[in-house]
Amino acid sequence: MRRVLLLGGTTEASQLAQALATAGVPAVFSYAGRTHAPVAQPLPTRVGGFGGVAGLCDCLQAEAVTHVIDATHPFAAQMSRHAVQACAEMALPLLALERPAWQAQAGDKWQHTADMAGALAALPERAARVFLAIGRQHVAPFLEETQHWYLLRLVDPGLTLPEGRGAVVIDRGPFTLDHDLALMKRHRITHVVAKNAGGQGARAKLDAARQLGCTVILIDRPQLPERPTVSTVEDALRWLGVQAAHEAERGV
Repeated sequence: MRRVLLLGGTTEASQLAQALATAGVPAVFSYAGRTHAPVAQPLPTRVGGFGGVAGLCDCLQAEAVTHVIDATHPFAAQMSRHAVQACAEMALPLLALERPAWQAQAGDKWQHTADMAGALAALPERAARVFLAIGRQHVAPFLEETQHWYLLRLVDPGLTLPEGRGAVVIDRGPFTLDHDLALMKRHRITHVVAKNAGGQGARAKLDAARQLGCTVILIDRPQLPERPTVSTVEDALRWLGVQAAHEAERGV
């Protein structure tokens, strides 16, 4: 019998969790634990790290896992690398469910960079008003560039900026174009710094930047070991040999 460890943290992971629950596939959903109030899942859920590759191997054995699906954020590189190594050591099949990266469109003013340090270096020397869409753990180095004003949008409260240095908005996506246009106009944003996470839930800021003529400094995805990869929940189910509910209804 199949038993799946689903490494989550993305919209696609939640969608797959629902599909697995609907299909009656035994599975465990794992969150990294960085969000204080994660979305509730229809599967048994664990929160927190594994303690490296050895800890992940112990979990795989204790849970009698037969298949692992990595549907973590495209920038959760350490977890993805550990999954590759642990599955190789345990001789377990591994699949990545990974949303396609964003691609520039006509009118976009994108500057690509390999990492956070490159993004920081790409900001102009003159004062700019920056929508810093990179998560709270990477904010500190940017604040050292004291000429800039920063807008942060976070899921959880608890982070404040020095007076006059910016604003923090607590909100959870998906976001619409109208919403992000209004937000960026209100704060007179000139630059956006973002990770190339892909997907639709956070794309609106890029579309708004295009309309407003803002420069986007886009951090490219980290390089990961080669692994089988799909981009849809349906393809992940097929990999497991499970029929999606809508396909079963049609008799596909």
